[in-house]
Amino acid sequence: MSSIYFLGIGGTAMASVAVALSHSGHAVSGSDTSLYPPMSTYLEMHNIRYFKGFSEKNIKRATPDLVVVGNAVSRGNCELEFALEHRMELISMPELVRRELIGRHTSMVVTGTHGKTTTTSLLAWLLDGGGLKPGFLVGGIPENFSLGCRASGMGEQGFFVTEGDEYDTAFFDKRSKFMLYRPDIAIINNIEFDHADIFDSLDAIRKSFRRFVNLIPRNGTLLVNGDDPVAGEVSANAFCPVERFGFGKNCEWSASDISCSGDMTTFTLLYRGTPLETLSVPLFGNHNVMNTLAAVAATRHAGVSMEGIARTLPLFRRPKRRMEITGGLRSGITLIEDFAHHPTAIRATLDAIAALYKGRRIVACFEPRSNTTTRNIFQKELARCFGPAAVVVMGKVHRPERYRPEEQLDTGVLSKELQEQGKTVFLAGTGNQAYPGDILDFLAETLRKDDVVILMSNGSFSNLKSLFLDNFG
Repeated sequence: MSSIYFLGIGGTAMASVAVALSHSGHAVSGSDTSLYPPMSTYLEMHNIRYFKGFSEKNIKRATPDLVVVGNAVSRGNCELEFALEHRMELISMPELVRRELIGRHTSMVVTGTHGKTTTTSLLAWLLDGGGLKPGFLVGGIPENFSLGCRASGMGEQGFFVTEGDEYDTAFFDKRSKFMLYRPDIAIINNIEFDHADIFDSLDAIRKSFRRFVNLIPRNGTLLVNGDDPVAGEVSANAFCPVERFGFGKNCEWSASDISCSGDMTTFTLLYRGTPLETLSVPLFGNHNVMNTLAAVAATRHAGVSMEGIARTLPLFRRPKRRMEITGGLRSGITLIEDFAHHPTAIRATLDAIAALYKGRRIVACFEPRSNTTTRNIFQKELARCFGPAAVVVMGKVHRPERYRPEEQLDTGVLSKELQEQGKTVFLAGTGNQAYPGDILDFLAETLRKDDVVILMSNGSFSNLKSLFLDNFG
């Protein structure tokens, strides 16, 4: 076994792969600057040695056989420069996954702008419930496994499920990560504009997805959101069979009689209009019904019975930070944390919460953090996506200095537009009070009995969840 060093080990996928390869017998270490829970805790729990901060001394001390370069690492990083100067072997994380974990297994890849983590977690869980012991890589920590990545347990001819990100691979490989995973069974959940730091248009994203579709062999299968015209367009010239999932009449896989009760959504699964089974899943919102349809369809193509799927699905547990619910707080307040950071995902999440907690006031706290929402690309869309929320807390724009003033998201204008809709809006980080303490002070004055508070960010939100629980738990 070899010694592997992860440069940028704090990333969700990087940390997960590091743990999986450590469990496979490799000596694993790494370094990063931004390490916070849950990934810092995850690394420590699995006894992965890592250095906080970058220094040539770190990589010298590790003396690795192989250096995995995270896609957030760029030229100028002192450890990367040392590795280049000393001709160390470099590899991207997706290439390492393909080589060490996917190998000869049937590769199942979940792609799309939204829903990848939940769908990948569902698919891995359903395959596991069907006795197939899949390997997987998820962009989060699936609660059913408490591991973000693991090797297949079925020799060399099993299944490996990968969350296929369209983001770029490494500083030396600008292809989307999903291009490295060699799909046999693929899912496209939806396609919208995102990742403005690497894609300059929706057309550029379409091009990357077309290339992905072109990798699927003739004896493979492509499952596509039949209600998404862009997803349908990029799959039009696939060489493999294509099946659609969704609510439209042209979808092979669909759902009817959808209802929510307690902690379950129940629906009738249809294939080509014929009822197959009544399924229950502990997820909420139509977007999660779509995620479930995709995972169930892929599971059936892997050979798992409907009986096995129906038995396993209700036991699914959401990945961390995907509508992660904390109840039993002071004054009956419920706290929910979600990864939503794109206007479409924000609206879908809030719609699902409104349906689940009917009659309760929703307080939405949003941090503009992604490379897309920190710019003004979605200025208008963000003003329209908070519909179900009565109160909106707008966090500070993350690292606005990266862009010219005319390119930045204008939270002042956004705040005014939300107020005109009748919402109470708090613009954090603009006064004399330290951030995010100003959010806590506002919430202390604003929250009412039985309010539902939702924290939405693709980052740590300056540790707001822990601070909230300390104050309102």
